[in-house]
Amino acid sequence: MTIIVLLAALAVLAVAFTTVFISTAIRRGETRTTAEAMALGAVTNFFDTLGIGSFATTTAWIKFRHLVPDTFIPAILNVGHSLPTFAQSAIFLVILGVNVDPVLLASCIGAAVLGALLGAPLVVRAPVRLLQTIVGIALLIAACLYAMSNLDLMPVGGSATALPTAGLLIAVAVHFLLGALMAFGIGLYAPSLILLSLLGLDPRLAFPIMSGACAFLMPSTGFSFMKSKRIDMRLAIGISIGGIPAVLFAAFVVKEMPIVWLRWGVVVVVLYAATLLLRSAFRGSTLAVGEST
Repeated sequence: MTIIVLLAALAVLAVAFTTVFISTAIRRGETRTTAEAMALGAVTNFFDTLGIGSFATTTAWIKFRHLVPDTFIPAILNVGHSLPTFAQSAIFLVILGVNVDPVLLASCIGAAVLGALLGAPLVVRAPVRLLQTIVGIALLIAACLYAMSNLDLMPVGGSATALPTAGLLIAVAVHFLLGALMAFGIGLYAPSLILLSLLGLDPRLAFPIMSGACAFLMPSTGFSFMKSKRIDMRLAIGISIGGIPAVLFAAFVVKEMPIVWLRWGVVVVVLYAATLLLRSAFRGSTLAVGEST
């Protein structure tokens, strides 16, 4: 019953988000995207479906190519990756969701959404240096997590389908925090997977929780971000268009492929992006990415 309710709510939210997404792009005159944006969406969402995550890799490419100012990144991540995450969440809820404790599933998703709704307004008004510092530090942490996965230092998790009361309360509290951090462009997947595995949950069952939380919270914050001037709808549209078929391909064709070697590449690009962001923050630069002195 919980899965049916979540899928129905997801469908309604997807329709509402798509309507606002398209109308906002038309109103702003930003409907023409690029092949680069679509390729970026395809690659990052392909690996996101395999559990690597999309926020860190997308941020790394945007920084490398100087596509938008730093302050645009959180909005582009949350808006551009929303539609692909809808598809990803629906797939994992259908395939694995029935095996997860419904209380744990619904509670973590609800906590993450609430955290994101409280965090998004802060991001819209946050100073450039604060955003650069927060996202830069988060990327360093993400790089370490990816490296630990490659070295088999990550928790392997248990076989539980539910958590005891204490574990449930911890999971809910942490997902509230992770939801708020998502509004800052900081990915939820890696820390959520680690937390739930440490608490003894079967790691495979973390996927419907992670994707479900992101699918509900990203459009929730996306509505706020689309009202802001700190977004490039053309880039967000390209990420969405390229991301949806990539999610379907990854989920149904190669979801079991080995990906350990890919994490080393992710470590490199994430470290690069983190270095650029933190350097800008520590230098006190107020220039947007791509501007010259």
